[in-house]
Amino acid sequence: MKDRRPDPKHGMRPFRYAVLALAALVVLSLGFALIPAERPVPAEPPFSERARAAALSAVLEMRTAGLALASADTSQSTALGPVVTLLTIQARALLAPASGSPSAPTEASPPPAAATPSADAGPQNTAELVRALAVSGTARLKDAETADGGMARLLAGTGTAQLLAAAQLASAAGVPVPPEAAGPGTEVQATAQPASPCPSPPARAAAPAPAVSSPAALAAAVSAEQQAVYGYQAALPRLAPADAGPASEFLGAHKELAAAAVERLRLACGTEVPQQPGYVLDPGFLAAPAAALGRLEAATVVAYGDLVAAAQGQDRKWALAALRSAAARTLRWGADPGPVPGLTLDAGQLPGLPAGPRPSSSVAS
Repeated sequence: MKDRRPDPKHGMRPFRYAVLALAALVVLSLGFALIPAERPVPAEPPFSERARAAALSAVLEMRTAGLALASADTSQSTALGPVVTLLTIQARALLAPASGSPSAPTEASPPPAAATPSADAGPQNTAELVRALAVSGTARLKDAETADGGMARLLAGTGTAQLLAAAQLASAAGVPVPPEAAGPGTEVQATAQPASPCPSPPARAAAPAPAVSSPAALAAAVSAEQQAVYGYQAALPRLAPADAGPASEFLGAHKELAAAAVERLRLACGTEVPQQPGYVLDPGFLAAPAAALGRLEAATVVAYGDLVAAAQGQDRKWALAALRSAAARTLRWGADPGPVPGLTLDAGQLPGLPAGPRPSSSVAS
């Protein structure tokens, strides 16, 4: 018999299979490496940031409309000029970081795509601009009820100023005043809790901190209201007859606000603010009482702006109503509540607006 020698091809088969399997594995791994992984869906921005972006979008749209209306009708430029100036400053303030400190000089990020106004969008006449100001102002105040502290104050001041601007522009242009901007009144809400929830002194250290408002901000509001009451009482006998009626009404409002602030401070477990026997009045207070009352009201605007930032829940809603009424009273006495009432702004420290339509030097800068 002939000897059978092993077939060399038969011995190579396992090796070939191993090589082919390795090659297939390399190809598959390269394919997986080249296919990009799906990007995770970006998280939704927090409410305060969405509220800021919505406010910025509305302000830029109204500002563009105001500029177009002022250019198309020079007879309306005098009435529209202050509105455009207001919206310009507000837009710059809303471009600042959402830290609640818009006066801090920082590099501003561009507004979101939704905040870029189109040429065809927005109000087409003065009446529509008045309506847009009222709608935007109401929305900003509503968002301020929920936003974080510093952003709540910015939104509250922005909305308050827009409602005031809507009423002023409507009066100057001879168009109807929207109901939202007709007048805030003084909404002093009664406190539902008859007894203080504060723990007794021995148990105070073990009790959790009250989740109402900052007692310090409430105490400041109490002090501002007490000083306002004193100032109105001193000014009333020296005011002109035309001013005496509104001043008497405002005095009653301040007494109610002071009482409500005292009660809210008690519920927040704050230290009682003693009633001062008197206050030092500004030089010239009695010589020009109307102007002095304007400065006095401006001080209450700042106090309520601080309270909006520090308060929560019903206390914040109460502070928002008080802020708006204080700003209206400030304007009644000829004082300026500012472009964002309740927040002190340094326009020189605000970020600039992105490229786009710019107001003329006679309107805003």
